Amino acid sequence: MTTPPPAPVGRPSVFDRLLRPFTEVRSGEGAPAALMLTSLFLLLVGYYVLKTVREPLILERGGAEIASYSSAGQAIVLVGFIPLFGWLASRVNRLKLVVGTIAFFIVCIELFYLAVASGVPYVGVAFYIWLGIFNNATIALFWSFANDVYSREAGERLFPMIAIGATAGSPLGALIAGRLFDAGVKGHQMFHITAVLLLVHLALYIVVDRRQLHVAGPARVEPPPLPGPNGFALTFRSPYIRLIALLLVVLNLVNSNGEYLVRRYVTEAAAGVADKSAFIGSFYGQYQFWVAVGAMLLQVLVVSRIVKHIGIAGVILIPAFLSLGNYGLAAMGAGFAIFRWTKTAENASDYSIMNTAKQMLWLPTSRAEKYKAKQAVDTFFVRVGDVVSAAAVFAAVTMLGLGVRGFGILNTVFVAVWLAVAFQLLRQHRRLAGENDVRAAH
Repeated sequence: MTTPPPAPVGRPSVFDRLLRPFTEVRSGEGAPAALMLTSLFLLLVGYYVLKTVREPLILERGGAEIASYSSAGQAIVLVGFIPLFGWLASRVNRLKLVVGTIAFFIVCIELFYLAVASGVPYVGVAFYIWLGIFNNATIALFWSFANDVYSREAGERLFPMIAIGATAGSPLGALIAGRLFDAGVKGHQMFHITAVLLLVHLALYIVVDRRQLHVAGPARVEPPPLPGPNGFALTFRSPYIRLIALLLVVLNLVNSNGEYLVRRYVTEAAAGVADKSAFIGSFYGQYQFWVAVGAMLLQVLVVSRIVKHIGIAGVILIPAFLSLGNYGLAAMGAGFAIFRWTKTAENASDYSIMNTAKQMLWLPTSRAEKYKAKQAVDTFFVRVGDVVSAAAVFAAVTMLGLGVRGFGILNTVFVAVWLAVAFQLLRQHRRLAGENDVRAAH
């Protein structure tokens, strides 16, 4: 693993001072961290514009059922994408890998624009599958790059602050798309918004990469390509990365069951209401709003302090214990009025604390693992986890006939598995971090 040089010591810049309320920012770190935050913000705004456009597109041209099969379709496509990405990573340097990947997705967006405008059959299905890959692949690439340019010590301080870009960009992208729909703008015309945002996102990558080389000194050695196995092979041969992949599968199981529980609670609560549609729509509007607000507050005010005072164990375990309490209450028969708020807190912690933890886990890995294995885990294994989650919900409902309390008990068991995997993962993390510290000392 390469260790970037320490930030220059000197008088704090404006960016250093502006970002210090959110985390510990040392002199010279503020400007590149602000660029990284802005880059992630633009990526999430662009993705949520496309995600909002996706819904009417798939309903008009594909049908609601495609959502049930999309994860399997994405997993099949990713079987080819992951080796191709690994092949490219083995032959070009870091900046060319980033430019090539983002440029590929920009071209795809414009091709989808032409296809939708021309009325190509089944384009909604193809776009639905592609968007799931785009989301995971581009976010994984961003955090691969961040893990590469920051040392483990700097990443643990700055990642919670950089991740603010994601929690801020997501709701804004959906809001922009919604307002444009209200103004009569066609969905496929919004594709250009994301394409432009990705161009700026790509420019910020280049600025950060050039700045990193400048800090490295007059030699300005570009990080080399990453020869060796592809992402699948790197994942299967590393006990640590296998545990990360398993953790994501278990998280998907817990989340999928949890969202099903919300739907069951809401459906039962709406049974005695005259206008069920209005009741359900009102609930989900408030529910998503408070999840977004909670995630933002946790990301801005809490996550960096958890990392500072408890370390990575805090951001890995706290969401698990929140989930354990949430589903324990459901298993004991807690009512809708209680569960809606405990589930809101759980989702807010997942979108902030846990999302940050997922990125920090890659800090002690090798450069090849940061790029190749992370793409495999954050794309293919996440989608496989979605398929397993959907199958688990189907089996629990149709074969076991579980109700609200049954799902609460089932998810309590899954959270116990989550905790067991998390403790094993933290032990492996300490081992890797210790080995890296020994190598750095020599």
